Order: sequence, then C-alpha cells, then structure tokens
Amino acid sequence: MSEDSPDTRLVPLLLDPTRLRVVATLLAAGEVEFAFVRDRVGLSDSALSKQVKALSDAGVVTSRREPHGPARRTWLRLSPDGRRQVEVHVGALRDIAGGADGSGSG
Repeated sequence: MSEDSPDTRLVPLLLDPTRLRVVATLLAAGEVEFAFVRDRVGLSDSALSKQVKALSDAGVVTSRREPHGPARRTWLRLSPDGRRQVEVHVGALRDIAGGADGSGSG
C-alpha cells in the first residue's frame, strides 16, 4: 500500500482531547500568550503548564518568556515539526470520520 491507513497516522500524544484543543488553538492562532490558550481551552494555569510541558518535551510546542513589568509573559506556538504533526493527525481524523460516513443504517 502506498498510503498509510488513517489510524497509523494518528499522533499518540494528540489523542488526549485536552492536548488536541491546545494544539488546535495554536494552529489557528499562531503565537499567542499563555493566558489566551488557558482561557480558550478552559484550564487552570497548572493544568495548562502540565500539557505544555508534555507538548514541549515532544517538540510539538515551543515557548518563550518575555518580561512584562514585575512579571513575565509566556508565549506559545507550534514548532514547524509540531505543525506538521498536528496537520497529519487532523487529516487522519478527517479520513477516519469520512470513512464512517459511507456505512450507516439506522
């Protein structure tokens, strides 16, 4: 077979719905502030930090910090490889969902 089946193209790390929401937000928004992702996804700071660490450790997400008054802001974005992984994963999900459309009776 010249093309992989959809389930072999799924990225295991992105099977977690919370991580998928995080990367989907970054895919649509580019580089955004941590607080934007936190609010958009509906997580606490600590819960988002845990997800970002897992995604960063896998090379999917990059972050940078910049001073902002007495505090620092953290900015998140998909790495180039992370963007590719998300696009492959989403494509596989679409293929799986599209395959389900063809078979169905009530």
